[in-house]
Amino acid sequence: MNMTMLRMLPLACLLAAGAAQAQSAGECPLLPADADLSWSAMTGDDFVFCKALREDGDEVFAVMISKDSPFDPRRADRAEKAVIDGHEMRWYRGEIASAPNAEVRETLIELDDGRVAHISLRANSEEELTDALDQAQALRFRGPQLSSN
Repeated sequence: MNMTMLRMLPLACLLAAGAAQAQSAGECPLLPADADLSWSAMTGDDFVFCKALREDGDEVFAVMISKDSPFDPRRADRAEKAVIDGHEMRWYRGEIASAPNAEVRETLIELDDGRVAHISLRANSEEELTDALDQAQALRFRGPQLSSN
């Protein structure tokens, strides 16, 4: 290989990685049009993991779309009622041992293709929680209609 080709190799790798990330983000739900968020996505053989990020890189919420989810909602943890993509659902409170004061919410949505979308978020204040819930509830999933869990 000549020197020009060697110099171009890292750029080609970066472009390929960016294309793979863009392709992954294509499997993520549609973000609200007025939100200043972008997806950081990672895919595996049977999942896509999408993180909604602010311009400063802070995560607002995450969505894992897969065949099943380890998240098992408990009635005692029920929190806010809401609607995502036209379907009624319920948020559930969660906890993080290393951040006991964090506001944590999770929910599951069953997609018509047999997969589930597990949405999770963590906020440091009531204001952050309200903002994250509003933005997550404005998501639109691609493809056929959903059913809620």
